[in-house]
Amino acid sequence: MRRLNVGCGQTPTPGWINYDNALTARFARIPIVPSVLGLLPVLTDLQRSFLQTAQARDIRYANAARHIPETDRSVDVLYTSHMVEHLDRDEAARFLREARRVLQPGGILRVAVPNLKGHVEQYLADADGDGFLARVMLTRNRPKSLLEKLTYMVVGDRHHQWMYDGPSLCGLIASAGFVDVREMPAGETGIPDPGPLDLRERSPESVFVEAKNPG
Repeated sequence: MRRLNVGCGQTPTPGWINYDNALTARFARIPIVPSVLGLLPVLTDLQRSFLQTAQARDIRYANAARHIPETDRSVDVLYTSHMVEHLDRDEAARFLREARRVLQPGGILRVAVPNLKGHVEQYLADADGDGFLARVMLTRNRPKSLLEKLTYMVVGDRHHQWMYDGPSLCGLIASAGFVDVREMPAGETGIPDPGPLDLRERSPESVFVEAKNPG
């Protein structure tokens, strides 16, 4: 089976093809560049750690909202966790079109995102508006220093662009033409032989939805 984990971050799935849109994932595959970057004070500790992970775990670069570097109908399963909420609505639609393009007929899409419902329920329980806004990450401080502005220009906005609950995520995926769209309990899947895939990734804060590509 050909299985993808798109937007894997620091947690690539063993035995799967892992993609991420971090620039360090792109640099990791260019000879000599990682060694040079490691000597220069241009990376944060987190970026340096991810560069090492990308090298060691063969994480490939892809901007999935534009193009997934796989041929048409060549993939059996596509999984993405806590990535779609970083896309605006147009980007999310483009990503789902790309997912349909690369998935075989009957191929399975599994998406995990932060569950907006859980954040709202916590807000109703504690009435902490500031905490709610911080948790949903829909706002951020404007870049002020020259370095912050340059970083923003290169890296972009790493905060959330949209939030979903189960029904809204199902609706988004169905609108892209997927069928058999359903919310899944953490730990359950319709993927045959998911292997080491974390079916509870970032649970209980996540909502999980699976769907099939009709072809």
